[in-house]
Amino acid sequence: MVKVTVSKSIAARLDQFRQNDRIQAGSLITTVFGDAILPRGGRISLGSMIQLLQPLGVSERLVRTAVYRLVKEEWLQSEALGRKTDYMLTPSGRSRFDDASRQIYAADIPGWDRRWRLMVVGELDGRMREQLRRALFWHGFGETTSGCFVHPTADLEKVTESLVSEGFGDVLGHVIAMVAVNSRAAQCATDSTMVQKAWNLGELASSYEGFLQKYEPISDALASQGQKDLPEESAFLIRTLLIHDVRRLLLRDPQLPDSLLPATWPGSRARLLCRDLYRKLLPLSERHLDAHVRLSSGLAPHASNVVATRFKYGMNLNTDFP
Repeated sequence: MVKVTVSKSIAARLDQFRQNDRIQAGSLITTVFGDAILPRGGRISLGSMIQLLQPLGVSERLVRTAVYRLVKEEWLQSEALGRKTDYMLTPSGRSRFDDASRQIYAADIPGWDRRWRLMVVGELDGRMREQLRRALFWHGFGETTSGCFVHPTADLEKVTESLVSEGFGDVLGHVIAMVAVNSRAAQCATDSTMVQKAWNLGELASSYEGFLQKYEPISDALASQGQKDLPEESAFLIRTLLIHDVRRLLLRDPQLPDSLLPATWPGSRARLLCRDLYRKLLPLSERHLDAHVRLSSGLAPHASNVVATRFKYGMNLNTDFP
């Protein structure tokens, strides 16, 4: 087996990303805000954001356009200081990011009490029904039949509160939330049949395998060769892509308990890989951020100590980022 150096494995991943003809700058910026800027007060100068993303092949024009859209979508707000501008999270944006951070860096997936959480949607016009359907998907629910959404462990009270904050308060009167136990009768669908009807785990498994192929060489190289020759900027860039890729994967992952997943589920390996690689990259990537994140005033905001505790217990994510 040919050993791949740290520099070569990282360069390969960065080149792969830069060659993407359709870089979604807005999504990348939200990743940086959630992972790097939120612990530093959730505020950064536009110039600093441009500088952070330029090595990933994201042009100044693309950053400016994406930030403008995030302001229109009320994720960010701006504040001018002379000829410079700071961008920060709006109150609703911060709330969404706080919820996301608790999920991303939280404990592992809980066990299952063998009860199913159901959201049954009644009469709604087609447009609103589709919007609610998408929102429930982001919360991890699968649809077994038209209008019947299921999940094994979702907190229905918290899901309902989130739906209200997302603008669905007026339609929740058409939704019945309940907890049900699947019958053990031979004529009834099994729990595994429920999973097969509600989610396409085969497609998700393939995506997880692709994630592992991207990042296992980097993790293996760091484990065998150490980090002494790893540039701080490279550590930050790979950390950003790592969280960006796993976040978008987990948005599609219903986070089912192990008892409902195949024995060789690659999502479990991907979560462990992300946690371990993040820990290895954290010290050097934080030094890069300390040196380059600035406000328009010139001040360098310090990271809170929450960064050091990330992935201490595992990882989970199910939130609707752009």
